Amino acid sequence: MEKTLYIIRHGETDYNKRGVVQGRGVDTDLNYTGRKQSDAFFEKYKDVPFDKIYTSTLKRTHQTVRKFIEAGIPWVQYAGLDELGWGVFEGQESTEDVLNAYQAMMDSWNAGDLHLKFDQGESPLEVHERQLEVLEKLIEKNDDKTILICMHGRAMRLFLCLLTDCPLYEMEKFPHTNTTLYKVRYDGEKFHIIEFNNTDHFQYCS
Repeated sequence: MEKTLYIIRHGETDYNKRGVVQGRGVDTDLNYTGRKQSDAFFEKYKDVPFDKIYTSTLKRTHQTVRKFIEAGIPWVQYAGLDELGWGVFEGQESTEDVLNAYQAMMDSWNAGDLHLKFDQGESPLEVHERQLEVLEKLIEKNDDKTILICMHGRAMRLFLCLLTDCPLYEMEKFPHTNTTLYKVRYDGEKFHIIEFNNTDHFQYCS
């Protein structure tokens, strides 16, 4: 069964603005800019006939698609869509030491060492495993033809790799900003990206 997915990152939070590490263990609210981004996305896509909304369990995703939820579209939360856990670095300011540790980990992941993770955090392979549950829901035969998914930056990169059979070590090929849209079509066998890193809705920000 064919399906169309609208996959977006959540709106901006104060932690995003300050460059503070969030991750799975930090449950922040949208800030003023994030709420404006949310409103702009709703204004652009409010007439899309969404059958279902998927979000992570973190409230910044719920707040981003709040108006769609309030419109009565069925909504389900999946822990599989939560952000990657950054462990001991969550809630930390972006000091030189934190940035160096982050870059070293990115270099390792890009080199294929996808089992590595920060202390008390998650590896890309572990996130991949929990995202498989969401993939199974997406390909079920049901009446959900058009689905809105709101999740998180690093997790979204990994999820797009999963959907498109792209190696996880190529996750950086999927850029994003807050409320970036990736529109993906499922033809019954494979997923195809038909809109890449789309921010056209920003024209509705005021």
